[in-house]
Amino acid sequence: MDTELLTPAAAAAASASAPSRSIALDGASNFRDLGGYTGLDGRRVRWRTLFRADHLAGLSLADLQVLQGLKLARSADFRGKMESAHLAYEWPGIARHALVVEPTVVQRASALLAEGRDLTAAHAEELMQDTYRSFVHAYAPRFAQLFQMLLDSQDPLVFHCTAGKDRTGWAAALLLTALGVDEETVMQDYLLTNQLYQRPATTFAAMPPEVLDVLWRVQASYLTAATDMVRSDFGGMDRYLREALGVDTAARDRLAALYLEG
Repeated sequence: MDTELLTPAAAAAASASAPSRSIALDGASNFRDLGGYTGLDGRRVRWRTLFRADHLAGLSLADLQVLQGLKLARSADFRGKMESAHLAYEWPGIARHALVVEPTVVQRASALLAEGRDLTAAHAEELMQDTYRSFVHAYAPRFAQLFQMLLDSQDPLVFHCTAGKDRTGWAAALLLTALGVDEETVMQDYLLTNQLYQRPATTFAAMPPEVLDVLWRVQASYLTAATDMVRSDFGGMDRYLREALGVDTAARDRLAALYLEG
């Protein structure tokens, strides 16, 4: 575990012999392991089994060898159809599953600019929060598919979108919560993107730098927008997992057996 990426309390609890959380790759900057976090009954999430990442289209031969060493067998790709067509990948030994969650925030921001309206950082933050709220209801079936994949097999899996921060961040929050990881730790994992993700050299439509900073980073308010909606509409994450995603008590027990140590 990279203790420099954790709070002092979390770092103190980390084992010196634990694997590295961040996986160094040439073609992806936000590829990381969800292992080591404390979940249900004090049991830790298994290392080298669950991974989250940015897109995998730019992997090098050396990167593929690293992933082979991790025995990575499956990917859950949350990118939209145009995203995955533009940056397609088909790697040997990795079965790609398309769980399409279409992006909207860039399109909405571009539309506002095309109308001649000013786009501020505050506006961009509101758009990001709206995007996360859309995950809760509109795209619940896609996140439910991820859980079904996890329940079907224990083969090492990576789930990702383009930057590995928003759709991937929500998926990681759901999964860690289902495994009993506390809310503070879930947020810490979510915010690690700001330390790891490297923006591409070329970006989308010209926008003010402060707006791009909002769009390319994560903020606690984004994830909170989704979790607040879950609390408002479902009374909490337990009921949301059960009713919206089909992850009932039996499914959570199986997830714990598959992905928690001990």
